[in-house]
Amino acid sequence: MIEIKNVSKSFGGKEILIDISAVMETGKTNLIIGTSGSGKTVLQKCMVGLFEVDQGEIIFDEKSLTAMQEEERKELRQQIGMLFQGAALFDSMTVEQNVMFPLDMFTKWSSKKKMDRVNDVLDRVNLKDTNREFPSEISGGMKKRVGIARAIVLKPRYLFCDEPNSGLDPQTSMLIDILIHDITIENNITTVINTHDMNSVMEIGENILYLYEGRKEWEGTKKDIIYSKHEKLNEFIFASEFLRDAKDMRILEEKGIIENDRNMDQIIRDGGDNLLKDGGDKK
Repeated sequence: MIEIKNVSKSFGGKEILIDISAVMETGKTNLIIGTSGSGKTVLQKCMVGLFEVDQGEIIFDEKSLTAMQEEERKELRQQIGMLFQGAALFDSMTVEQNVMFPLDMFTKWSSKKKMDRVNDVLDRVNLKDTNREFPSEISGGMKKRVGIARAIVLKPRYLFCDEPNSGLDPQTSMLIDILIHDITIENNITTVINTHDMNSVMEIGENILYLYEGRKEWEGTKKDIIYSKHEKLNEFIFASEFLRDAKDMRILEEKGIIENDRNMDQIIRDGGDNLLKDGGDKK
């Protein structure tokens, strides 16, 4: 668990984060969302210690990052995995070498133990037998999966992902979401994801923090979003008429007014007569 307590951060006299408090839960995908300039990237950088907070405190499982000495911070960083927006692979290294890099940097394991671990995580992200490939030889989705493998190779307790779906097609984005979510549960990791991808929000948003102009504007789950009447949140999440209609349909499903396993082709042929559950009133 990561606790954010009354955190504020400014640059050049401009307030970027203003008195933010939140909890990132263990074993869940914790999403930070908001428009560009809302402060989500700065907040994540404060959480990993790249920026020092001006006020407040960040606590990793009852240990305050803010109060840690440098040696303690080094120990903490070895428990943190990072998935960067562009995967940030070393172009001159093979897939195997990229994933091996943290093991070479932070462990004194034998060559065999390191190789076994590399192969384990590559297999976990469905990249078996890609060891000798270079980043230029694999797809964008595969690069992201290599990035995930590298991020989890040290068996981190905390995983930070910055726009993991950036530049990917919708189907590949969903596969990356599911992979991150499954790995989070399997390893009981505290996962923090910065995203503006609304598919991610609605698919894996177990704990969501919405920032607006540097302030915490809303907090809840993907199900809470469906029922939320928060004006700014709804303008951000359901910006188009199509998404607003989708929200209305989901509410009707949740309330049991319409069937969630309905056959839309049949409904269209029947002129909507089969839309309502149990033949309810169509007025």
